[in-house]
Amino acid sequence: MMKSKTVVITGASAGVGRATAREFAKEGAKTLLIARGKDGLEGAKREVEESGGQAWTYVADVANAEQMEQAADYAEENIGPIDVWINNAMVSVFSKVIDMTPEEYKRVTEVTYLGQVYGTIAALKRMKNRNCGRIILVGSALSYRGIPLQSAYCGSKHAIQGFFESLRAELLHDGINVGLSIVHLPAMNTTQFGWVKTRFNKKPKPMGTIFQPEVAARAIVEVAESGERLRMVGYSTLKTVLGNKVLPAYLDHYMAENGISGQLTPHDEDPDRQDNLWEPVPGDQGTYGGFSDQAQNYSIYDKIYENRKTLGLIAGTFLGASLFSALTGKKN
Repeated sequence: MMKSKTVVITGASAGVGRATAREFAKEGAKTLLIARGKDGLEGAKREVEESGGQAWTYVADVANAEQMEQAADYAEENIGPIDVWINNAMVSVFSKVIDMTPEEYKRVTEVTYLGQVYGTIAALKRMKNRNCGRIILVGSALSYRGIPLQSAYCGSKHAIQGFFESLRAELLHDGINVGLSIVHLPAMNTTQFGWVKTRFNKKPKPMGTIFQPEVAARAIVEVAESGERLRMVGYSTLKTVLGNKVLPAYLDHYMAENGISGQLTPHDEDPDRQDNLWEPVPGDQGTYGGFSDQAQNYSIYDKIYENRKTLGLIAGTFLGASLFSALTGKKN
């Protein structure tokens, strides 16, 4: 279904974006990879080509709306009309609120929230004229439940959910046939924990059940193909969202007790290491973080979700057969 489609991915030089590019390559898509770091982009491009796809790279900062417009023009002029645009880029700061600076809040918001807004607008302008296409926003379990130490990131992810709902309603009202979906992710084993800005002397880590980036990538490709409105990846994401609806005060206290220690490893952080808040970290950082020994590459919940219709049909058939057998048995 994705064969020869033009797909644009922001934050494509590492982590979920890079894994997603590889998954689209397996489907035969042509991809434009957008990120700030040239080395990472070149590494991602090689992996896409090794997976059988075609890739182009474009160095840009998603926090710059003009650069997003220019990237969209580049895609349309050099690859083809954009069929799918995926907003994935993000940055964060591990810090207590009281220690954050206004500039840090502004930067995280500009990348993690406004970067998705700018990318969406750039794609929508071009898709609207053709009355087709699909835009995918990448959210998080933290779009619904904030956790300590990442207030700027959590606030930005909450904002993405609100933006998504507003734009969905407008597209439906105007009868515009451009699909808009959002994919909410669990804790992922990505490179962000090795280059995120932190104020702690212990290395940061993902909190909760950790998944490899491919789990998110497969879900994003599936949503691009199915067009479903919203997808929650991993049972831990669903559990977090539902838990916050039912017991938000309990989660306040749970996070107070476990949210800080749950995001810091016992290992000392290098006080001189570079972070990617303002500039990309040099070199190709790859796809994965340092938690592969703890990360799951498979989600039973997602497999059940993807096959829910078939499983429902099987269950219904089995139930019907059992009921028929019971009824006919009584008659005999």
